[in-house]
Parts: sequence; C-alpha cells; structure tokens
Amino acid sequence: MRRANALLGPRVLLAAAMVIFGTIGLMRRAIPLGSATLAAVRGLTGMLFLLLVLRARGERLRPCALRAEAGLLIASGACLGINWILLFEAYNHTSVAVATMCYYMAPTIVLLLSPLLGERLGMRKALCALAALAGMAAVSGIRPGTGTGTAGDMAGVALGLGAAVFYAGVMLLGRRIRRTTALERTICQLGVSAAIVLPYALLREELVALNAGQVLAVAAVGVVHTGLAYALYFSALARVRAQTAALYGYIDPVVALALSALALGERLDGWQAAGACCILLATAVGEWRPEKARSGRNLCAK
Repeated sequence: MRRANALLGPRVLLAAAMVIFGTIGLMRRAIPLGSATLAAVRGLTGMLFLLLVLRARGERLRPCALRAEAGLLIASGACLGINWILLFEAYNHTSVAVATMCYYMAPTIVLLLSPLLGERLGMRKALCALAALAGMAAVSGIRPGTGTGTAGDMAGVALGLGAAVFYAGVMLLGRRIRRTTALERTICQLGVSAAIVLPYALLREELVALNAGQVLAVAAVGVVHTGLAYALYFSALARVRAQTAALYGYIDPVVALALSALALGERLDGWQAAGACCILLATAVGEWRPEKARSGRNLCAK
C-alpha cells in the first residue's frame, strides 16, 4: 500500500476509493443474500483485510486506546451495521440513484443536529439544509400539487433516509473519538458491526446457494468495496486537505448515478435530477470553509 501511495499520489488513491464506493449499489443487485447477511460478511471481511494492512505497515492495534473509547466504538459500529442493512434494503426497493441520494442526506442530518452538540447553525448552513430537504422531496417523487410520490418506491426512500440517519450517527460519534487512529477506529467499527448484525442475520434470514459469479460479487463487496476502498482512502487522507477530501467525496454519488442510468437503465426524471443537483450543491456549500490543516474526511463513505 505504501508503494502504491508513492507511485500514484494521494489524489489518485482518493479518487479510486470514491469510484469503488460509488459502484456498491450495482454490486448489491448481483447478490441474492439478505441485507443483514451481506452487511455481516462485509464487516467481517473488511475488518480482516484492514488488519492485514495494519500488519503490513508494521503497526498493531493499541489496546489502551481502544479500551478508553470502547463505548463510542461499539455505538458507532452498531450504527454502521444498521446503516448498511437499511442501505442494502433501499437498493432492493428503489433505484440505485434514488437510494444513493437519500443516503447522501447524512451530512444534512448532521447539520440539523449540530446545535444539540453545542455547535452554532449559521444562516448559510441553515439555508443549505433547507435546500437539501427540498431536493430530497423532489428525489423522492413528490410533485407540486399532488402531495404524494409519483416516482420511486416510497419504502426505498424511507429505508435510504433511515440509512442516512444511522450514518449521521456514525459521523457524530466519530467527532468524539480522538484517541484511536482512523484505521484503528474503522477496524473496530467493522468488527462490531459484523458482531451485532450476524446474530440478527442468522435468526431472520435464510442462507441461499450462490453460484460462482455471486460468490465473487460477495468477495468483492468485502475485500474491494470495504477493505481495499478504506485502505486507499486512509492512505490518501493524511496527505490531502479537508476541503480536497470533501470535494473528492462527490465522485461517489456521481458514479452511482451514472451507473444506475447506464448499467441498470434507472434514470432520474427532470424533477429528481434537479433534486439530486440541489442536494449535492447544498451539501458542498454547507461543508465549505477555509481549511489550513492538512487533514480530511469523507462525510458519506459507504
């Protein structure tokens, strides 16, 4: 990973991670497993891959740091696992494009909840939050004068928004986790998510036989879309500005929208496309601020 870091540069690695994240909706359509089962496999496989990355770097987990923030790590890991279940279910009920834009409401939810954490919600951020909510109404299929959704499955919209709520929980809890590194934190969150989701999957979902292609798809979600994507992301993170990381984060939904249209034929109509643009623009403006520190984070990594 360090050799790839040196050869390709942090921006290429960051862009590659965002492209990988953007393709997960397409992969979900190829896997017949239940959402909880797939989330558990993703968490376990991703955790094992990142442990190998940590070992390859000559590093190891620090038990003292992990014990000091165990409660926050467990809570954020639980939110991550539930978030994945809801997101995968959203892909089953509506288009990848609509589910992705619902999921991308997570930063707006964080904005709306920030006053509860003692943070000031200024006029610019408040207007951005309102614009994102208006865009969400358009994406969901609600039309002026009708009051009901006329496009997209409302169950899928609700599941996508539920996923956004729980990912907002991951983000808010993450602001309080300071003693562990980003890689340590993610390894623990993935492990906790798998441990919490697996019993539910075993009790509520039936295992199905997979053909060779579906087995490869499951492996890709765990190794490529989780382990490799996060490894690339963290390799680049320390060498780019926060504003750069936020900007590159928009590659994820753009790729998801493009693949939804090109590969699956799931096109947004005019109102939905306008709503998607509104959400992306409102999120970008709401996140924008001058940055001097060379650190960053992706607000909506899948």
